[in-house]
Amino acid sequence: MAMDGITVAAIARELDAVLAGAKINKITQSENDELCMTIRQTTDNRTVRLLLSASASLPLACLTETNRPGPAQAPAFCMLLRKHLQGGRIRHVTQPGIERILRIDVDGTDEMGDACTHTLLLELMGKYSNIILIDGNDRILDSIRRVSASMSSVREVLPGRPYFVPPQDKISPLSADATSVRTAIRGQALPLAKAVYTSVAGISPLLAQELCVRADIDADRPAISLSDEEYDRFYTAFSGMIQDLQADRFAPQIVLLDGVPAEYAPVPLTMYAHTPGAVIRPYTSVSALVEDFYRERAAASRIRQRAADLRHLVTTALQRNRKTLDLQQKQLSDADKMERYRLFGELLQAYGHQAAPAARSVEVENYHTGEPLTIPLDPQLSAQENAVRYFERYRKLKRTAEALAEQTERVRMDIAHLESVEEALALASSEADLLEIRRELALAGYIKNSAAHGNGKRTVREKPVEGAPLHYRTVDDFDGLGPFDLYVGKNNLQNDRLTFKLANGGDWWFHAKKAPGSHVVLRTGGVSDDRIPDRVFEMAAALAAHYSKAGEQTLTEIDYLHRRDVKKPAGAKPGYVVYYTNYSMSVRPGTDGLVLTDQ
Repeated sequence: MAMDGITVAAIARELDAVLAGAKINKITQSENDELCMTIRQTTDNRTVRLLLSASASLPLACLTETNRPGPAQAPAFCMLLRKHLQGGRIRHVTQPGIERILRIDVDGTDEMGDACTHTLLLELMGKYSNIILIDGNDRILDSIRRVSASMSSVREVLPGRPYFVPPQDKISPLSADATSVRTAIRGQALPLAKAVYTSVAGISPLLAQELCVRADIDADRPAISLSDEEYDRFYTAFSGMIQDLQADRFAPQIVLLDGVPAEYAPVPLTMYAHTPGAVIRPYTSVSALVEDFYRERAAASRIRQRAADLRHLVTTALQRNRKTLDLQQKQLSDADKMERYRLFGELLQAYGHQAAPAARSVEVENYHTGEPLTIPLDPQLSAQENAVRYFERYRKLKRTAEALAEQTERVRMDIAHLESVEEALALASSEADLLEIRRELALAGYIKNSAAHGNGKRTVREKPVEGAPLHYRTVDDFDGLGPFDLYVGKNNLQNDRLTFKLANGGDWWFHAKKAPGSHVVLRTGGVSDDRIPDRVFEMAAALAAHYSKAGEQTLTEIDYLHRRDVKKPAGAKPGYVVYYTNYSMSVRPGTDGLVLTDQ
């Protein structure tokens, strides 16, 4: 997941094809490090928007349909761009060499009305990203982020300074031949993938890993250990990728792991071909890919941030309940003494006459075992009065034990419920999922009802927002019997809806044994039980293990049964069910043979 030189090359070629000759109508600085340019094409008079971001965490360049309005008073850098670029025409969008730099040359006029060219440069370099305006003599006019000598000893980015590309000690893949690549990487003791991306410009760690996979070489092998035959395989994969780059043969794609965007590249990522839970989403436009990837990643980050307060609440409640359970268990261990007190009382009633007046103890025969037993006494009380005191202690501890047993069971159920909510927070992928979890916690009394809906403005008549369960489908159709559909609840409210509303009585229901986790439903689709392949049951069980707290184990025991045999006790917490007859199997967690659909 890096805006490397090859990705920038793909973006530059695409932007040049769309923007060359187009007129810049409007420029806004929507964020401190972000520009949005409204551009009208000359060919079809269509308006497009170009987004440029120098964010340290999300530097990017892409075409977008989203309008990003700027502040009422434009920043000074934005005003400078309007002065020199607004109304001008884009000559070309290029990339210097294989650098992570976009160069946008704009033809316009100066204050005297004479023709001139200015260049807007977007440097996509992580925390060093910047947007810089230079004149026709490569002199810096200004930048969105100024860099003084005290901030960088390599290059100042200040008005009046000459602009130059920061030097790097790497070979260019565009001009490198087999000998230079061999010399650059083979003499290093570093792992092969690291030797590649630290020696060759424009190659990210992700693409270095991809090259190793294409060459069928372990990426962690020391580069110095490569044989001539292995090096030839590597160089064949390397030159093939560079030839595709030079011929503009790009195949943009995003890799989703369990539904979350994990990586992207302008070339096929064969390294994920057999990764469990990986879905490849192809694109025809690298610009659309970049916009979608960063939007979805930003959305996932926003979901994590908004889930932080719920996660803190659940963690705090779990710690409190676990501490309470520890105290209750200690009290129960104290209550174990009650049978001893009852025995002392009975023996004193039978043999109390053997005790001497004001004695501190008496030794009697335990008629249950025939062994002697010493009973402590209060010397100020008679033997019968001591017996009464022991019976009182027994009855008190018995009442405590009965109450503790009920309270302990209630706390155990609360802990199990909170652990299931903890798992649900890890699976939450949308605002709807978080709202359901909030609502569940409100129903359980952990948060106020008004807070369950975010802003507290929901009216009684509004229907609560409901998230959708995950939907998997088997890749194989099993000789026309399938493909089979499997559904996974992402939280307890979804689990209830999935089990008791979506699923039919004849569908199969799966859950990790004695562990918090999702309800998984295998839809039979009218196929009789004896015709459903065993492999499909194994897939469903592996999916239930994958979406459970027990999924971290090598083998997980899964209960499965017909949905009609799953019952929900009256008044039970969301997600809590009971069943009295079931099958079981032990499986390894995973999603092999399944593909996650878009519902």
